[in-house]
Amino acid sequence: MKPNWKTDELVQYAPYNDYQQDLRKIGLNPNFWYPVAQSQELKKDKPHGVTFGGEPIVLVRTKSEQVFAIEDRCAHRQIPLSMGVMCGSKLKCTYHGWLYDETGKLTGVPYLPEDTPIPKGVKSYLCREAYGHIFVFPGKAELAQTVPFPDVQINENDYKTMYFSRRVNCHYSFLLENLMDMNHQFLHRRLMGKVKPSLIENSKGENWVEAKYKFSGEPHPTANLVLAAGRDKKETVTDFDIMTIRTEYPYQTLTVCGPNSDSPVLKLWVYYIPVDKEQKINHSFGMLMIRRPKIPGLLTLLWPLMRYFTGEIFAEDKMIVETEQKAYDLQGTDWNQEIFPLLLDVRELLKKKGIPLN
Repeated sequence: MKPNWKTDELVQYAPYNDYQQDLRKIGLNPNFWYPVAQSQELKKDKPHGVTFGGEPIVLVRTKSEQVFAIEDRCAHRQIPLSMGVMCGSKLKCTYHGWLYDETGKLTGVPYLPEDTPIPKGVKSYLCREAYGHIFVFPGKAELAQTVPFPDVQINENDYKTMYFSRRVNCHYSFLLENLMDMNHQFLHRRLMGKVKPSLIENSKGENWVEAKYKFSGEPHPTANLVLAAGRDKKETVTDFDIMTIRTEYPYQTLTVCGPNSDSPVLKLWVYYIPVDKEQKINHSFGMLMIRRPKIPGLLTLLWPLMRYFTGEIFAEDKMIVETEQKAYDLQGTDWNQEIFPLLLDVRELLKKKGIPLN
């Protein structure tokens, strides 16, 4: 479906209308599986503190490789349990030695007289390790069985994966919009060259919005080189010009293919995790998968350049979305006069699936 532009419906130079919901005051729905750390960050017997929307969570990996997540606070004096130490498969608070199991249940208080009832413990979170990340379900535990776990197709034989983990000081919606809107390539002119994207198709469903772009113009040589490793000999530079971006709430994916190919040269899977209660800070986790070439060693040779290039692109995006957040904070509300039909669909999806922030 081609986009339907409705610029005549905008209220020019006016703050966000009162009857419209402010997207930046919509929180991410907690009733999904979210990565909160990379697997490599969680060492055996080294409690690791993270947050989701202002909720402190401590992740634990025992010596037997059991992974669990509970509230990062002691029920006694509210000291972070991530400061504590492991005692076998249990976590002991660093202050008075209160002991917790993987369910958050308090199992021991060293100085409590025998036959004295033990106080209540802390909240636990459903927790799974997959795709090189630690996932938690921060919402209602009883809903977890009804929510599909993310299905990330990682084929190590055909693709090499680059992992990302970065803190960004903005509301998660700015990043979701940024990735969907390829019209911002002018921002990346130093790295991308004279590339012009065209939206050739967009569609939407109950839980998703998808866009297909075709690129034209003269790419920067570095941008071409980044994709070169995944190309077949018969494919040319201009063959790789179909990009599909999908927001399937609350995750995003991106693939790049040739116009007559179903085998992506590049795949991206990304998630944005709110850190603070106001959700003005998020942690971005991502996996960039690049197709292995038939020439042995070529991808390894180009890997440092690829990491540099993607890092520079992200740095420019980070700068611009953090600047958007500063403008929002200055104005106190959303003054954006968005005209791109695709982004209007994305914004509507985020409002429909998210939850109002208090």
